Amino acid sequence: MGGSIHPVTNDPEFTQRPHREFTLWMDPEAARRVLRSPWPRIVVTTVDISVKTRMDNTLISAIAKGKTSAAQYVARYARASYLWDELAVAAWLDPSIITRSTKMYMDVSIDHGASYGDTLVWMPGQQPEFVGPLVEVQQDLDKEKFYKEFVDLMTRPTPAARRQDNKVQK
Repeated sequence: MGGSIHPVTNDPEFTQRPHREFTLWMDPEAARRVLRSPWPRIVVTTVDISVKTRMDNTLISAIAKGKTSAAQYVARYARASYLWDELAVAAWLDPSIITRSTKMYMDVSIDHGASYGDTLVWMPGQQPEFVGPLVEVQQDLDKEKFYKEFVDLMTRPTPAARRQDNKVQK
């Protein structure tokens, strides 16, 4: 999860600095190393797709119906927010949540000026000489499927809890 290319949002955090994203901005040198590493596949969940998600009262109410301590914790302390990391994890567990992605070159500015930490991207054929491999940038998702799977993950018992319940029932 990281990077911000051109998010479509009225959130001033991204309308004023559309290429600034916390994860890359906090440690641009580390992010650059990851993006330039010869991994067989790099999949990126950017702000651009994350702002299409929202933890709202409907989602919190659905999670609150869960009986697990994790569900009750989330229901009690969740606030309206984007589901950045949650989307990245859910898409890793079930890639079919992502309905559209594109391959491009991605890097992060390590110029110690005003652009430090900004996300840099190029379409194939337009990249500079020194850049990492193509990355797969998620662009759109099946929100209904994502929300359903997210609620399921937040409300189902953990594997350890299921084993404990089985011992009690025997």
